[in-house]
Amino acid sequence: MDTKYDHTKIEKQIYKKWESADVFSPEGSTKQRVSQGITGNEKPYSVLMPPPNANASLHCGHVTYVIQDIMARFKRMQGFDSCYFPGIDHAGFETQYVYENKLKKEGKSRFDFDRETLYKNILDFVLENSSIAIGQFKRLGLSADWNRNTFTLDKNVVEQVYKTFEKMNNDGYVYREGYMVNYSTYYGTTFSDLETEYKDTVSPLYFVKYKIKNSDKTISIATVRPETIYADVAIAVNPDDKRYKDLVGLFAINPLNSRELPIIKDEYVDLNFGTGALKITPGHDLNDFKIGKKHNFEVISVIGLDGKMINTEKEIDGLYPKQARLKVAEILKNNNGLEKVNEKYENRVLVDYKDGYPIEPLVMTNWFIKTEKLFDKVINSVENEEVKFYKPVWKKEILRWLNEKRPWPISRQIAFGIAIPAWYSIKENPEIFVTFVVDGKTISGYIKDIKKNYDIEIIKKGLQKIVAPENAKFKIQVESPGEDYLQETDTFDTWFSSGQWPQVTTGFPNSADYNKYYPTNFLDSMWDIMFFWIARMLMFGIYLTDKVPFKNVYFHGAVTDKHGVKMSKSKGNVINPIEIIDEYGADSLRAGIITGGDTSAKFTPLDIDKVKSYRNFSNKLWNIARFINMYEETNQIPNGIDLKEYEKIEINIVEESVLLTKFVTKKLEKYQYKLALEEIYHFVWDKLANEYLEIAKNKNDIDSMRVLKEIFKTSLKLLHPFMPFVTEAIWQELHGNKNSMLIVEKWPE
Repeated sequence: MDTKYDHTKIEKQIYKKWESADVFSPEGSTKQRVSQGITGNEKPYSVLMPPPNANASLHCGHVTYVIQDIMARFKRMQGFDSCYFPGIDHAGFETQYVYENKLKKEGKSRFDFDRETLYKNILDFVLENSSIAIGQFKRLGLSADWNRNTFTLDKNVVEQVYKTFEKMNNDGYVYREGYMVNYSTYYGTTFSDLETEYKDTVSPLYFVKYKIKNSDKTISIATVRPETIYADVAIAVNPDDKRYKDLVGLFAINPLNSRELPIIKDEYVDLNFGTGALKITPGHDLNDFKIGKKHNFEVISVIGLDGKMINTEKEIDGLYPKQARLKVAEILKNNNGLEKVNEKYENRVLVDYKDGYPIEPLVMTNWFIKTEKLFDKVINSVENEEVKFYKPVWKKEILRWLNEKRPWPISRQIAFGIAIPAWYSIKENPEIFVTFVVDGKTISGYIKDIKKNYDIEIIKKGLQKIVAPENAKFKIQVESPGEDYLQETDTFDTWFSSGQWPQVTTGFPNSADYNKYYPTNFLDSMWDIMFFWIARMLMFGIYLTDKVPFKNVYFHGAVTDKHGVKMSKSKGNVINPIEIIDEYGADSLRAGIITGGDTSAKFTPLDIDKVKSYRNFSNKLWNIARFINMYEETNQIPNGIDLKEYEKIEINIVEESVLLTKFVTKKLEKYQYKLALEEIYHFVWDKLANEYLEIAKNKNDIDSMRVLKEIFKTSLKLLHPFMPFVTEAIWQELHGNKNSMLIVEKWPE
């Protein structure tokens, strides 16, 4: 053995050897196990890898993937046909965002390309970079079967997504409807609720007077967005507000366009905000949209998809909201409609999570899935624990969300994704609004007007976007129904495709893998996508297969620095996992993330001091192995232990090893990884190295060395799922047989 453990050399050698022997596949591990004279139980055990984004390198949060690998390795050593299904996600918006930044540096934008060309360019970009994440996962030591790797834009995935959508449409779960979305006029796409955040700011708060019809009275409202007054449909007051009791049922006059606005009662109105009266603008505020739905009010839009004002008046149309706000305030002031302005009003503005650009609440026609009946079956499965959550709180949380049974908007206004297979006839839908590129020029307009000057084939070739009205007629099918049809340009929400991950990775509906490994056994994920991903996978799994897609769910926390502070470049506390692997080794990083905090908590710290301590532990393991090897250079140590032959000190260490095995096995079965690893660490360092090894040195006989070697080998087996590289390297050195692999050895009993 080398005098020192060199992880930079050994880790690459070991991983290459594992791959060459194909031991990550259940077929290859069985073959290797047989060659070593080991029998397995051949029962299936499967682990799902949450697919990382295809567009970027790994960050520290990805180090938690070792939890999945620990289970795959543990079950493999227990003799199961362990299959760890890997994959990569096309990550729709995220990837398009990265690519658009690349275009920006080149002085270009997505608007320079037709939709099909943009998609192909982004896909080529992704395929060039998708190997980065896989290569880095290999550096981390993940024993996934890379031959079973799935990309969410693979042909079989797209085909399954289309089949599911067609089935859902035929079963009556699909519909289109106007919906209040978080729309970025900057990016030209919608953002989900979890992709937005509120930013504290100071804005003018305008107090605007509305005259009461046929009266000298007025009612005042307070708003930070006077430019949307053009879209007001009512004024609401709280039922308990005595100030406005006599006004309920009357009409107020819109000070900008003279529209008559009914004054209504609604419990949502806060008596203590502003004047206690609220203007209802369903087209530009989510809460107003809900109130409007309840009272059947008209939805009026005064901000277009390009972010400019529409449907107002000549001097306002075409302005951006910020510009319009100042102009409207001036108009109100001139017609005595502006009561006062609080210039230092502290409020919160909705922005996108990527760059902090303002989000515009807009009503757009989206594709939806009705979830009521689908979620009922999921709720039943969760309550009956057909799927088990590691902590009761997660079961409670997912049931709370499922019971809300919210409709699921599944369409996104981006090019990079799986196109929704819906087709619109331009003859039947003359009000479709299209945007396309021809000869480098962008053309927009209603199809009834556009087709007078442009052939349908030219429109198809340069097509960028379709906006179809809510009452548009459509056909759901993969292939075009005819020459005069245009395909929907919205793509599926990425959760729609990744929600079918357990099915597409195992080859639903008829593959050998599906028949053997579905439902899968273990899924590890971060808790923040419980509703987006876990709930949707349960929904699709039960809908398509009548079975839950996985049996056990473990939620890990967000990785922070050692002080519990979120990592960010501005704080200078970002840790690059590959740099850590380069310096301290993958084993040290794996062990550090497991023991640095509590991986099952909402936040778990990554402490470099812990990583360093396990680098030292690797060296300790190596030195124990070297001591045994040096002894065996002159004395062959027999295998096995017979307790009848030994003194009390040997019997004690053997019994402690048996207790350790029971403890570690039990903790792994209960997903208590930190307790298991720390117990192995203290046993090896304190009991085996510091105590018994010194006794063996002094005794210097075959019996004591025999016990030392056997207990050390047991420790290596227990440690292997956590620290696979150093344990595998030592195992092969101790055996003197380079073809023997610890990865398939029998788990100690």
